[in-house]
Amino acid sequence: MPVFHTKTIESILEPVAQQVSRLVILHEEAEDGNAMPDLQRPVFAVSAAVANLAKVGRETIQSSDDAILRQDMPAALQRVESASKFLEEASAMLKSDPYSQPARKKLIEGSRGILQGTSALLLCFDESEVRKIIRECKRVLDYLAIAEVVDSLEDLVRFVQDLSPCLSKVSREVDSRQQELTHQVHREILLRCLEEVKTLTPILICSMKIFIQIHSDGGRGGAEAAVNRDYLAQRMSDEINEIIRVLQLTTYDEEEWDADNLTGMKRALNVIDSKMQGGHDWLGDPRALRGGVGEKSVRGILDEARKVAEHCLPQDRDPIKKICSDISSMTNALCELRQSGQGDSPQAESLSRAIEQKLNELTGLVLRAVTNTERSGILQPAHTVTGRLDQARRWLVAPSVDDKGLGQRAIALCVEEARKVADGLPGVQKAELLNLSDEVDSLYHHLAECSRRGDGHTPQALAIANQLIHKLAELKNKIQSAVVSRVVEDFVDTVTPLKTFTDAALAAEGTPGREATFSDRATTLQSFSNRVAKTARMVAAGGCGDNKKLAESLLSGAAQVESLTPQLVNAGRIRMAYPDNQAVNEHFENLRVQYADAVNRVRHHCDEAVDPGHFIQLSEEAIKKHTVLCENAIMSQQPGKMVDNTSSIARLANRVLMVARQEADNSEDPMFIQTLAWAADQLQGTVPPMVHKAKDVALSPSDQTAAARWRTLNNELLGAIGNVKNAVVVYPDDNVPDLPPPPEIQKLYLNDASDRAPPRPPSPHQYPPPRPPPPETDDEDDMFKHTPQPNQPIMMAAHGLHQEVRQWSSKDNDIVAAAKRMALLMARLSQLVRGEGGNKKDLIACAKEIAESSEEVTRLAKELARDCTDKRMRTSLLQVCERIPTIGTQLKILSTVKATMLGAQDTIPRRLDAEVIGGTEEDREATEMLVGNAQNLMQSVKETVRAAEAASIKMRTDAGVRMRWVRRQPWYQY
Repeated sequence: MPVFHTKTIESILEPVAQQVSRLVILHEEAEDGNAMPDLQRPVFAVSAAVANLAKVGRETIQSSDDAILRQDMPAALQRVESASKFLEEASAMLKSDPYSQPARKKLIEGSRGILQGTSALLLCFDESEVRKIIRECKRVLDYLAIAEVVDSLEDLVRFVQDLSPCLSKVSREVDSRQQELTHQVHREILLRCLEEVKTLTPILICSMKIFIQIHSDGGRGGAEAAVNRDYLAQRMSDEINEIIRVLQLTTYDEEEWDADNLTGMKRALNVIDSKMQGGHDWLGDPRALRGGVGEKSVRGILDEARKVAEHCLPQDRDPIKKICSDISSMTNALCELRQSGQGDSPQAESLSRAIEQKLNELTGLVLRAVTNTERSGILQPAHTVTGRLDQARRWLVAPSVDDKGLGQRAIALCVEEARKVADGLPGVQKAELLNLSDEVDSLYHHLAECSRRGDGHTPQALAIANQLIHKLAELKNKIQSAVVSRVVEDFVDTVTPLKTFTDAALAAEGTPGREATFSDRATTLQSFSNRVAKTARMVAAGGCGDNKKLAESLLSGAAQVESLTPQLVNAGRIRMAYPDNQAVNEHFENLRVQYADAVNRVRHHCDEAVDPGHFIQLSEEAIKKHTVLCENAIMSQQPGKMVDNTSSIARLANRVLMVARQEADNSEDPMFIQTLAWAADQLQGTVPPMVHKAKDVALSPSDQTAAARWRTLNNELLGAIGNVKNAVVVYPDDNVPDLPPPPEIQKLYLNDASDRAPPRPPSPHQYPPPRPPPPETDDEDDMFKHTPQPNQPIMMAAHGLHQEVRQWSSKDNDIVAAAKRMALLMARLSQLVRGEGGNKKDLIACAKEIAESSEEVTRLAKELARDCTDKRMRTSLLQVCERIPTIGTQLKILSTVKATMLGAQDTIPRRLDAEVIGGTEEDREATEMLVGNAQNLMQSVKETVRAAEAASIKMRTDAGVRMRWVRRQPWYQY
């Protein structure tokens, strides 16, 4: 089947598909009794191109050393050549008989063969190019695997000399490859992994040098140095394995997340494959000792297999767990034999062979588990509260419809997330959130029981569902508010924990309490890291809306902060043991910078995720709380509490200042920037005087004059924060006049004789008055009046887009109008695929219209982005809309492929309301690809509409007429 993961393949297949679609249309017209035109000239041109393609292909086969290419390419060449002959025979038959039925059949078969054969040929060559890059990546993995056995400076020099050219080649080839890919997400992953590898390489080499020096001298810190080295080597290996995984991807699901179970299982399978050779090498070496690279490969394979077992289907879980347990026990026994010098014994050799066999079985079981999970089609709950709320809403609208428990799982996860967030809240807020969670949980279980009994359609069940919709919306708002509160509190000071730890690690030898201070500061740093990671995960789940990229960045950042902390502590211990070693100091500084960057990235992403106005409001409330505590400290004459709370006020003010600066940097609106800069400067000027006067109060708690001056300055600080808040918050101008107040009932009369009917207006002298505009209606609602069935994925995708955009009026909003049209066209495509009227010509025409509409949505979104003054919103809008034309083009090609699969039938056969059943294996595969493409397209348009609506409130004042976003009804009524 055609794939479009590279720009080259897409650019070649698109014109081929256009020509094939013309032949299909000619075939359809002939079915209506029209004579086929003379096709000899175009067919001759195709034959010449195929002959040239075959020549180049055979030359490639002869010159290539890729065994897989030499095996697969001849079949693709043969298919293209056979299809070309079919076209030649069809054109010759049609020349003598323009109405020939066999000729038309050969024409369709030849067209299908040309398109699919060309696609197979291109894919075969592209996969060969990818395998070349992967070979280089695996060479890097091989070098990283032996990093732990490098124990001399001479070996280290050789290691660097061998690794450097491999890394350089991988860097060049991966960078070139990412530029060729059509899927933006894949490009971003490759660039991110490549950058991480470049950053980690010198740090790894430095850590290896430190280990060698400590190992050679037999000094303290050897264990910590080894842990640092192994950690860095593993991180680099993980990044290289991720590059290998992404290089092999040819499709992308717009709703796929890095945290998805299936994505994680595929990643684990890839790691198992990369470690397998090392494991087999270790098993085949009877002299290999315990703890070596090979044994770690075997243990790593078992760890990854257990990860797969945690997320696979129940029928695949137990066999994987059992064989992992068997291999683990056998490996332990083999290690004991080899450690005691019996590695050459018959018992040890028998164990080695048995483990090798078990490892091969394990690989097969893991592969089967991944395949079964992928084929099961079981939908997973979303990874954010907003996404889960959408899934829950779809079930609550029709609780009698079986969604395989997705809506119920989504609600349960929302409740679970709310309870996690509640744990970090103060008493009253915690109680409110927990009580609301309990209410939602009780309603959810009640409705689930009704649905289980088959009473999901009853009025009682629908009333519970409606109540749940409102409660879930309230729960979401409380979660988001609580998340912002956590961001305010947990990131108020990200510098002090690292600074105090660094000071402890750099303390001179002989400093009193040096070791105890270091341990205490390390514990504080670990506690801070845990808090940062926990908050980042909460923001990813509850504060990012549906921003997938931001949520994944937060999850990645949280994991990095957690993993870096113990490594930084180890580096600090080594620094304390060897304060004069330059390599040790350099290594500690490298990890310190890495940790600081990771924390700052997490903080920046959290600030980006939460609403700045809400953040400033909660910061203001926290400052007022500390102000009250300062007043209590003054009254009770406790200078220590005065200093602590004043410091908290200053830190909170600086965080507000930081957010204000970020918002100013993010904007291109001169008026907004000027107003915000003025407010920020005012705030910045109030902090130092307030702190200075607070010190005077702390030095002399009984001085009422100093306290009064502090109060005045603190009030000025609060006023400045209020100015910043007013400058940051943007209120959309709807230009909608307020409704007039209703008349008083007492003043209304029906039969007052004094009330006369108004005089009839004069009739027009020349022209009748213009007809008033028709009321806005949704004619397309008839298409979506029934909820799609699970076996109608294209209709479900169209229905999802329609549900998203119907909440907005399409009047004066071209993006909403274009998106509604796309939803309607996609629903029509679903009907055509199911055989509900229409023929192949209609199928191709519908796909063409969808592609044209997708280009219209993209054009409108880019126009809107051009006038948006918010850089983040503009970037987000451009990123989501730029994917749409590529997916639309692919839809045209896939629809052409689908049309050629239908043979010479006049109409598309009806498929019992299902979109993916029946037909040949190729037909099913073509339909599945068409379904995936349709889902990606609808999801991209949905995200574009959301991004456009968000960007609409940050438009240039001179942009002229703007799109009006008028909500027709609250979202929860749909």
